[in-house]
Amino acid sequence: MAPTDESGHDAQQTSPSGTTPPVRPPADGAVPGTGMPPWLPRAMVLALALVAVFQLGSWAFHQLIGLLINILIAFFLALAIEPAVSRMANRGMRRGLATFLVFLGLLVVTAGFVTLLGSMLAGQIIKMIEEFPAYLDSVINWVNIHFRTDLRRVDIQKGLLHSDWLRKYVQNSASGVLDVSTQVLGGLFQLLTIVLFSFYFAADGPRLRRALCSVLPPARQAEVLRAWEIAVDKTGGYLYSRGLMALVSGVAHYVLLQALGIPYAPVLAVWVGLVSQFIPTIGTYLAGALPMLVAFTVDPWYALWVLIFVVVYQQFENYMLQPKLTAKTVDIHPAVAFGSVVAGTALLGAVGALISIPAVATLQAFLGAYVKRYDVTDDPRVHGHRVRGSGGPGALTRVRGLWEGRQPGNTPSTRPTGSPEAPDSASGDSGTGPS
Repeated sequence: MAPTDESGHDAQQTSPSGTTPPVRPPADGAVPGTGMPPWLPRAMVLALALVAVFQLGSWAFHQLIGLLINILIAFFLALAIEPAVSRMANRGMRRGLATFLVFLGLLVVTAGFVTLLGSMLAGQIIKMIEEFPAYLDSVINWVNIHFRTDLRRVDIQKGLLHSDWLRKYVQNSASGVLDVSTQVLGGLFQLLTIVLFSFYFAADGPRLRRALCSVLPPARQAEVLRAWEIAVDKTGGYLYSRGLMALVSGVAHYVLLQALGIPYAPVLAVWVGLVSQFIPTIGTYLAGALPMLVAFTVDPWYALWVLIFVVVYQQFENYMLQPKLTAKTVDIHPAVAFGSVVAGTALLGAVGALISIPAVATLQAFLGAYVKRYDVTDDPRVHGHRVRGSGGPGALTRVRGLWEGRQPGNTPSTRPTGSPEAPDSASGDSGTGPS
C-alpha cells in the first residue's frame, strides 16, 4: 500500500531523474480551483441592488429638482424675514400672525409696483403705436432724400400685410398662446409653492429647530443653532442692505428723471433701484435700459444723459456706498462675491445668482468662528512694501548700469572673476606696479 500524508492523498513520488510527476486529477473528474466562490452570488446581487437604488434616486432627484429649488428659495426667504417676525413675536404677537402681516406688507408693495409698472408700459406702448405712422413717415422721407427713392407709406404697409413673413409670424403666435398660458400658470403655481413653504418655515421656525436638534447630540445642537443664527443674520442683513441701497438708487435716479422731464419718473426710479440691487451682475444694465428707452422717446440726448448718470452712479455705489453699507452685514470681498454669483448661476441658474452671496457670507462667517487666528508679524512686506537689498538690485538699476557701461570712455572690464584688481589708470600710477 502506497504511503499517504495526513489528508489521505497519495504521497508524491520523486522520479530518479529528480523531477516530480504530474498530479493525477480527482476521481470525480472535477478540476480543483474552478468552482464559483460562495460569496460571489451575494456580491453580484448586492452590486445590482446598489445600481438599482442609485438609478432610482437619480430619477427621483431629477423629477423633484424643481420642488427642491422652490424649497431652497423659500428657506432663504424665511431666513430673510426671520428678524422682523422674531421682533414682532417678542413684543407679544403670535408668530403666525406676525408672519402673515410681514407677507401681507410684501404682497401689497409688490402688487403696487407691478401695477404701476404695467400701467407705465401700457401707456408707453399705446403712445408708440399712436405715433408709429409719424415715425415711419419721417424715416421714409429721410430715405427718399438721401437715397433718391420714391417710397410711400401705403406701399410699405401693403407689402407688410401681404408678406409671407407676417403670415408665418401670426400663425406661430397663435400656436404659442397655449404655451405662454401654460408657462404663466406654472409660474403662478411655483410662486404659490414658495410663499407657502416660506410661510411655514418662518411661522414654525422654533418648532423646526427643535425637531432638527432632537436628533442630534448636545454638542452638535449648539453648532446647528449657531449656524442657523449666522444664516439669519447674514441673509437678513443682505436683504436689508440691498433694500437700503435700492432706496438710495431710486431717489437719485428719480431726481435725474424728474429734472429731465421724463414721464413716469417715480415708477422708473423704483424699477432701477430694485432691479439693479436684487439681480446680480447684469441687473444694472437691465435697470438702465428701460429709463433710456423712455427717455429716447422724449429726446435722444436725454437717453445719453441717463446712460452717463447710470455709469457714474454705479461707480459711486461700488466704491463708496456699498462697502460702507455691507461692512457689518455681508462682509465679503468683491472678487469672492463675483465668483459666488458665477458659481451659483452655473449650478442653479438665476436662483443660484440670487442666493449665492448670502450663502457664501453665511459659510464664511460660520467657518470664521472655528478658524484660529494669529497675530501678524510687523513686517514691511505684509503692508506691500519691499525690503531694500533683499532681492538684489532692481531692474531699473541693472538697466542703468548696462547703459552707463556702454557710454564712450567706459570700457567694461573683461577680467575674469576672482583675478586680482588692476591698478586704476586715473590714480596717477604709471601702471608698472609697486617698486
